Amino acid sequence: MNSSKVGTSTSKVEVTNISSHGVWIFIENKEYFMPFEKFPWFKEGKVHEIMEVEYLHSYHLYWPKLDIDLTIDRLENPDQYPLVYRTG
Repeated sequence: MNSSKVGTSTSKVEVTNISSHGVWIFIENKEYFMPFEKFPWFKEGKVHEIMEVEYLHSYHLYWPKLDIDLTIDRLENPDQYPLVYRTG
């Protein structure tokens, strides 16, 4: 039986850090930072809700517990996508 080497990720997507400023996510050998000012939907999310992410179709991310859908293009070019989220 062949196993992957120790330290090699078997997941194509992984939330690597959550801070007071935003969320870091690692997707297929590339890390992205999602600041709360551009991705406000995560700010009130619980850690276990943010950590549970699905990678679909090699370009689409889905957080089922938060009902958030994002494309990889949104992470790479956040300024091209105006916010539609409003409070109050």
